[in-house]
Amino acid sequence: MSRAFVFPGQGAQTIGMGRALAEAYPAAKAVFDEVDEALGQKLSALIWDGSIEELTLTMNAQPALMATSIAALRALESEGIGVETAAFVAGHSLGEYSALCAVGALELADTARLLRVRGQAMQDAVPVGVGAMAALLGLDFAQATEVAAEAAQGEVCQAANDNDPGQVVVSGHKAAVERALVIAKAKGAKRALLLPVSAPFHCALMQPAAAVMNEALAGVVIHAPKVPVVVNVRAEAVTEPDRIRALLVAQVTGSVRWRESVLWMAGAGVTEYWEIGAGKALSGMIKRIAKEAETRAVGTPEDVLAAKAAVDGA
Repeated sequence: MSRAFVFPGQGAQTIGMGRALAEAYPAAKAVFDEVDEALGQKLSALIWDGSIEELTLTMNAQPALMATSIAALRALESEGIGVETAAFVAGHSLGEYSALCAVGALELADTARLLRVRGQAMQDAVPVGVGAMAALLGLDFAQATEVAAEAAQGEVCQAANDNDPGQVVVSGHKAAVERALVIAKAKGAKRALLLPVSAPFHCALMQPAAAVMNEALAGVVIHAPKVPVVVNVRAEAVTEPDRIRALLVAQVTGSVRWRESVLWMAGAGVTEYWEIGAGKALSGMIKRIAKEAETRAVGTPEDVLAAKAAVDGA
């Protein structure tokens, strides 16, 4: 039986996330302090006492979700469960940065600054209102790709996130994405709905952001990860620092191949997935991809102690 640690992406943010961890574990508090210092901003105050609207801005949400994930990991480490107990790590979109930080490929302060740049670059790449994203429920990736191609009509519309067998997200120009909603329903989608996001992530419209990240990542040291990272755009484990760097750039405009990533880990013997950080969105997806998988959310001190009890009892 082997275990993977998985790290959530945007959409999992809530006001108050990570506060109980910081109060219970000095090592978790130190994560928020270091991120605040790296950004020159009291991000922790925004996370714990701010408005959800401000926290949801992608330049805030990205480093905030990463900080919460690493705080949860530090709490686990305080109880004697390190990242080395996992066979693989993976993260959904920005969660890939959390995963890389967790395995020591990226330093925490660098990760926070990279995600601030990434969030800002993604927001700046497309004026608000020009792009959109939509979830298509009840279609698989191949069907969603067909829908996106038909909807494009000379604009950008791409299958951006292959989340699970019945949930694919498309991204692109707003008019094209709105056409995709209609086409998807005609092709048998159970539901098709616009997502409350401020930019069209993971499509060709993000090319300006990819250029910014190429430059930002060139200035950061990437170490060999302690545990292999199953990367979004390849859906397989990668350990070479230069390849990790190139694939992080590719990820800005590329599809998040989450369904394939989970199938790859299951094929490599993973039976148990621990979702480290805020929410349980990935656990739901994983259950729909790998029916036999066991999942565990680790986002509160109670979760940490339950995980420790399960490991000690195993």
